[in-house]
Amino acid sequence: MSATLIDGKAIAARLRVGIKLAVNQLAQAPGLATLLIGDMAASAVYVQNKLKACKEVGINGQLIKLPASVSEAELFDCIDTLNRDTGIHGILLQLPLPARLDAQQFISLIDPAKDVDGLGPVNYGLMAAGLPAHVPCTPLGCLALIKSVRPQLSGLHAVVLGRSRLVGRPMAELLLQQNCTVTIAHSKTPDISAVTRQADILVAAVGQPELVKADWVKPGATVIDVGINRINGQLKGDVDYAAVSTVAGAITPVPGGVGPMTVAMLLANTARSAYRYAEKQYPQELAA
Repeated sequence: MSATLIDGKAIAARLRVGIKLAVNQLAQAPGLATLLIGDMAASAVYVQNKLKACKEVGINGQLIKLPASVSEAELFDCIDTLNRDTGIHGILLQLPLPARLDAQQFISLIDPAKDVDGLGPVNYGLMAAGLPAHVPCTPLGCLALIKSVRPQLSGLHAVVLGRSRLVGRPMAELLLQQNCTVTIAHSKTPDISAVTRQADILVAAVGQPELVKADWVKPGATVIDVGINRINGQLKGDVDYAAVSTVAGAITPVPGGVGPMTVAMLLANTARSAYRYAEKQYPQELAA
């Protein structure tokens, strides 16, 4: 068998059409401020892609570039200023930060209403409680990809490979809310391939290139590859795509799978934030 390709680029493009229509119904364009600290080339590329996507849907994307030497006090003041700026509806702190800066400390300073990356403790707690929140963009995008091929998830066994605050844990929570039976597997899980072989849905988010082989995957499973590993100038996922695509029922590629969806969900969260500030209901028919 050959797995169905889950085309994240195409699905994200359709989502952006809806986001643009929603944005056009607002009197004031949403504002998204991105803080980029230092000169990491990969981060700069990611930020430029986000700014380009903002422009496409009518969101005012602002880049605030700070030197790697920025002090904690200066970064605090910058976030505080953005929190109070009524023209800014979303604040994104581009990760990773220089090692001397505690990323979670500064993410926690972002106004929860503007934490459109969904990484602050308030939004994390609201999400875990099943209450309205900004949900982390990558897990939210993964869920949309899964549902594009398996609309009904209730009762399915999902295995999330990885337990990070960025992806693994919120991904597991979202799948629980879809009534999946969820297992989180990680570096301390014994006989990890035996666990992953039980999965109807397998989400790999560990940062180890091509870790997941064909014999780790249940025939017909839906496989979502979150990994982005640069090897000799090429991007590789956490899944051995060539081998696993002969076993899985559906699979995301790297690149072109999860990455575009992460950006689309960032735009959607920003648009939703602007609607809340305007005290308007986000158009349900355009919901991402």
